[in-house]
Amino acid sequence: MRRSYCRAVRRQAATNTRTSGAQIDVDRYPRDSGKREQALPHGDSTFLRVQPLLVSRSGLEDLSSPLPETSNRASRRICRAAPPRLPHIFRRPGMTSQQSSHPLPPETPSYSNYVLAALFVVYIFNFVDRQILAILIQPIKEDLGVSDTMMGLLTGPVFVVSYTLAGLPLARWADRHSRVWLITVGLAMWSAMTVASGLARSFTQLAVARLGVGLGEASFTPSAHSLISDYFPAHRRATALAIFAAGASLGTIAGYLGGGYIGEYIGWHEAFFYVGAPGLIVAVIFRWTVRDPVRGAYDGPQASARNEPLSEVLRYLITRRSYVFIVASAMLHGFSSYGAGYWIPTFLIRVHDLSLSEVGIILGAFVGVASFVGQIVGGRISDSLAGRDSRWYMWVPAISSLVALPFLVAFLLIPNLYWAVGCYVVGGTAVNMWTGPTYAMAQGVAKPSMRSMAAAIVIFMLNLVGAALGPLIVGILNDWLDPRFGAEAIRYSLMIVIVPHTLASIFNLLAARTLPEDLQKASS
Repeated sequence: MRRSYCRAVRRQAATNTRTSGAQIDVDRYPRDSGKREQALPHGDSTFLRVQPLLVSRSGLEDLSSPLPETSNRASRRICRAAPPRLPHIFRRPGMTSQQSSHPLPPETPSYSNYVLAALFVVYIFNFVDRQILAILIQPIKEDLGVSDTMMGLLTGPVFVVSYTLAGLPLARWADRHSRVWLITVGLAMWSAMTVASGLARSFTQLAVARLGVGLGEASFTPSAHSLISDYFPAHRRATALAIFAAGASLGTIAGYLGGGYIGEYIGWHEAFFYVGAPGLIVAVIFRWTVRDPVRGAYDGPQASARNEPLSEVLRYLITRRSYVFIVASAMLHGFSSYGAGYWIPTFLIRVHDLSLSEVGIILGAFVGVASFVGQIVGGRISDSLAGRDSRWYMWVPAISSLVALPFLVAFLLIPNLYWAVGCYVVGGTAVNMWTGPTYAMAQGVAKPSMRSMAAAIVIFMLNLVGAALGPLIVGILNDWLDPRFGAEAIRYSLMIVIVPHTLASIFNLLAARTLPEDLQKASS
């Protein structure tokens, strides 16, 4: 790391010499100073920000030459005097930039983009292993001989119990220790338990395996949000988090396509094997190519340098009104998204009489792509408009959710399959625009040392209300309405479940009222 630092100093010094003829005046570093100041002249566009490094008094003797030196020669002297920095594996992962004895600059954009891509891939596996159950509901129900209510329990509370109970403690751990190690262990665990799901021969065995999947996946999203917030500056976080969230859509697409094909032509047991095993390989690659960044690297010197007690973290977040409304809106969005998402494949099978492979193709090619596009577009639009007014981070999801509702209702009511899918493409694109700006603002109103916990609380409540109750309520409504409507019962159950998307818009608008103030407090 010392070598790369020196190369950067010399390269910038040479650039400054060519462009402005500037020289480094080594007399600016007094012998009685215990701290090396920034070593390069301040050019308008070529100035390289170099953080101050601690050096001994004797190390500065070489810098006191009475004759002016070229920038290149002076940079070599500075590099010889600068002490080496410890490799990242020897730094305590919980450090902020203020806690390290040698403050570190943010990572390069290319490496930050690589980390985002790596997290994106892991999120694909996260949702493949989670959502594959949605398209396999019908064959599993027939094989195990259970009701819709029991399948609602399997897709909802059974998974969410371990996911939510483990989420907050693991997020707290991530705020203090290595987020990369936590994600690695979690990825390996949920992949192994997905393989174990394929070995199940009873409802109880499958439920135990899904509990393990939930426990492993609980480690991922809060840690990933925290990593992204430390790898990207505030004005790019909504886009970065939207790109990351789009991994869930691609994971859903892969689960629909792969699960539908394998489930129909090979069997539902084998479907779990094929999607679970590759995650073990990805876990090894992730561990050896991704490193923990310095916490608060993009948040300036005002970033918190200590780990606050849990009570102080909770008190701070609860007193941020915008954060409370963000959590409320995420809960309602999650209720509708998970409730509809798990049962739409079954809706297409029962109402439109499609096979598993046909459902996989339709959902993967149209519904999944609509979700992916909506998440990316939502993040980009929010970042663009928020340059004028930060409240657009909440106005965008509020408007898009209201626009989506009539198209989602039409999808459920129109008997023609092609028109129905077309309506869902529009509605699904609009309704998924909430994810990027919502997660970005949950991070934005929190201090750097609280970000994993801030994300975990949002995800905890989203899953407690959304993932736990949404699929279960649909299953209960199906069984309740079945005597009257038969196979059509699921149509009306889903209509009830999508209404909270609109109610979430109210909380988005309420959050917008205090968002600028809360963002300012978090950065002060």
